[in-house]
Amino acid sequence: MKALLHLIRFPNLVLVILSQALVQACLLGDGVNWGKVLETEFLLLTFATVCIAAAGYIINDYYDVKIDAINRPDRILVGRAIRRRRAMFAHIILSFIGVAIGLYLTIPVGLINLGAVLLLWGYSARLKKMMLIGNVVVALLSASMLLVVAVYADTLNKITLGYALFAFLISLIREIIKDMEDVKGDASFDCRTLPIVAGLRNTKLVLYPLITIFLSFLIVVILHPKTRLFFDVYMFLLVLLPSIWLIIKLTRADKKRDFTYLSNLNKLIMLTGILSMLFVR
Repeated sequence: MKALLHLIRFPNLVLVILSQALVQACLLGDGVNWGKVLETEFLLLTFATVCIAAAGYIINDYYDVKIDAINRPDRILVGRAIRRRRAMFAHIILSFIGVAIGLYLTIPVGLINLGAVLLLWGYSARLKKMMLIGNVVVALLSASMLLVVAVYADTLNKITLGYALFAFLISLIREIIKDMEDVKGDASFDCRTLPIVAGLRNTKLVLYPLITIFLSFLIVVILHPKTRLFFDVYMFLLVLLPSIWLIIKLTRADKKRDFTYLSNLNKLIMLTGILSMLFVR
């Protein structure tokens, strides 16, 4: 059971559930309504998303066994604790459940879920080895995780789009940093990620403007006249300041442990950003 929870990245799935619950409760109406989180259709939607995300983590590990033997030798599960055939079977079953539930709810949700499954397969098999393309795919999937809730509710408002943009930008930044962290193993298997093609120094020159765009977006949100004071203070202290620290630490990063720290800092910024939904209205 412990190996399975590691394989499907259980803490990440909890973040998926939390994110969609906050969108459902905090962004789609005039106020906060936690009762909407307990609606049967929403629970099915979240379950479908979790199934697809778990399937994505499984197929990613399935294809990455050799690369992870260099980058993360202590975290290899497929082929050791879990047989490769069973991992593939679990991926197929979870993907099918996610798409089937999506189609049961609405055709648009089903198509979004099907697209996510195909992108996750393509990412794991090939796209992640291509410069920037795999990074953008993961960022789009992170944004779609929030948007699918609004699509199902037929309430795609500006606030939800704003949080989707937040998820896209912070995920894109983190994925590039993760490529910098994993450059040794990726280079051994002919991956063409940005750090391998352009080098760590030039990759930083790509990240600086991306983080600057992200910081500018946060400043626009904080200074928006319709946001509440508590929300503005929260965003400044727990999202903007850590993001500034991120760019400061990036300038000095040159070792694997430095990029691991930056990746974890990205996770923290993502979490505090998502939790800000509690105070947006």
